[in-house]
Amino acid sequence: MTAGRATLVLAVALVAAAVAFGTAPLYVPGLGLLIAYAAARLWVRLAVRGARVEQRPAPRTVIEGEEHPLAVVVNTALPIPAGAVTHPLAALPVPAGRMPSTRARLGLRLPRRGWHLIEPVALQIADPLRLAAAEVRAGGTQRVLVLPRIEPIVIVADALEGADARARVGAGTPRGDGVGRRALPSEMDGLRAYRAGSPASRIHWPILARTGELVERRLVGGAEASPVVVLDAEHPEDPEALDRAVRAAASLCRHLAPAAGCLLVLPGERLPYRIDPALRLWPRAHARLAVVEAGGGPPEHRVASRDAAVFWVTASRRIPALASGLAGGAGYVVTPFRMDVGELAFTVAGCSGNRIGVPTRAAAPGAAA
Repeated sequence: MTAGRATLVLAVALVAAAVAFGTAPLYVPGLGLLIAYAAARLWVRLAVRGARVEQRPAPRTVIEGEEHPLAVVVNTALPIPAGAVTHPLAALPVPAGRMPSTRARLGLRLPRRGWHLIEPVALQIADPLRLAAAEVRAGGTQRVLVLPRIEPIVIVADALEGADARARVGAGTPRGDGVGRRALPSEMDGLRAYRAGSPASRIHWPILARTGELVERRLVGGAEASPVVVLDAEHPEDPEALDRAVRAAASLCRHLAPAAGCLLVLPGERLPYRIDPALRLWPRAHARLAVVEAGGGPPEHRVASRDAAVFWVTASRRIPALASGLAGGAGYVVTPFRMDVGELAFTVAGCSGNRIGVPTRAAAPGAAA
């Protein structure tokens, strides 16, 4: 029972008791409660008639984990001491209505990536005693696209370039601030003795300082080719595994592209997204990753150069078989699950990237790479 209904019942009971038992003192609280209840109802009704809620245009996209801001302007004819702007996706209501014009800001938390239909905000109107309440809604709805979050890449010690400690690529903020300060060295293939004429940028300076031995980083053939990120969503283990795989694919693209560009191959699509070092096409690819769903058929791999490094991102527990035409350079399987395949090279978005050997012949689906 609400406070208003309980107050009305109590008031009627007091007045009825005063009439039935001839007890005049009961008229005072009974009639007082009736007057308070009627005044509260009248206040709220007049406040509803004079209230207007205007929801300002908000961004059409938001990154996973970030708040989606909603700016609201509330105009009222009467002051509403107990007024508040609410939304089902907002953590807390925002007080509004105490002044004739109030500006409020709500931060919404959207559950996961993809398209979401945002319902309009509502102004909750109540009297000071909270005996009566009503609601005024803003008009219209809005579609918002939640983009997969960009997460840092943590390179395992000695896995890619003989580093002395775990290296963190990217600052780890949702939008990837700091990306490009240190490129992910997908083209490295170990170390070798220094050869006269090799550029100084290939010299492994930590080993030189520690041992005095002059060695250089060895590059795989075709290191100039743009790396390829392949997203396999054909048989995901569950929606959470698919979301982690999508975040890993987005993070890899965002970290790899500034160096030499990269290709993004999505399930069921014949043409890849070619992301240039200037990231001009990255917003389009990022938006497409946001709406990837389970299924869609196996990714089309023929677009990859034979010499390109390939990052095969999968949400399945099955170990994928990389076709012979997919890569002639470095190959990595990136998965949210532990797999007994290859050597752990890096982690990203809750997924592990394992360095594998690329077979010379296409294996059967599900076979170990």
